[in-house]
Amino acid sequence: MADIVNNPKARRDYHILDTFEAGIVLRGTEVKSLRGGKGQIADAFARVENNEVWLHNAHIDEYSHGNLQNHLPKAPRKLLLNRSEIRKLFELASVKGNAIFPLAFYWKSGKVKVLLGVGKGKAQHDKREDLKRRESDREMKRATLRPTRRG
Repeated sequence: MADIVNNPKARRDYHILDTFEAGIVLRGTEVKSLRGGKGQIADAFARVENNEVWLHNAHIDEYSHGNLQNHLPKAPRKLLLNRSEIRKLFELASVKGNAIFPLAFYWKSGKVKVLLGVGKGKAQHDKREDLKRRESDREMKRATLRPTRRG
């Protein structure tokens, strides 16, 4: 699973409750642009509308060799999930404080897939605790990797 685009902001700002793998409806120029790594999903979110899931605010740059038929960079894109997954997503998202957001775009069998996360927003103190925990883990790794000097 090679990531095309990642969303580290989502993992930092949300407690992830569940993840879903979804297909995405793309035009040819969007796929070509993603092959070049020209996408951004930091501000993107998904919404269930009329029993369909739509990805909003995901930015896929226009294809550099495109013509008049080039795509719109921030157009809403339909996500492909089965009915039971859509129902579960709707139930999770209808809880107050929960949001649906993309965690990553990646290739799977030659097709672009989206890893969707459902999460609850973290409070500021939770973010600080995560930062402290990560920093202490780094310090411990550094301490164990340093060679000891014997003189």
